[in-house]
Amino acid sequence: MTIVRYLVGYVFITSGIMKFVNPELGETFISLNLPFPLQFMTAIAVIEIICGLLIILKKWVQQATFPLIGIMIGAIILTKFPVLNDSFMQFAFNARLDIVMLVLLAYLYFE
Repeated sequence: MTIVRYLVGYVFITSGIMKFVNPELGETFISLNLPFPLQFMTAIAVIEIICGLLIILKKWVQQATFPLIGIMIGAIILTKFPVLNDSFMQFAFNARLDIVMLVLLAYLYFE
């Protein structure tokens, strides 16, 4: 479905661009205690922009969704799972958009 491709592409392109223009996101990556957090954030931003464009242009959609699925799973594990210690409902609320994007990416992968 074309609208799903456009929306998913839009979300990832804007997410990737924000990683370049919003310095606070660098602090978020640093707080995750990942190795080379700023380089990691830059790599993720580039992947999001390129894969988002490929999805919008309907070029190699399956190949473009695969790394984005990995990014979404990583985001859920690193930023949402820790909230499970507090409450499941807080986790469900915080992860709702990530889960929707993950499902839409799976839909595009199998489309």
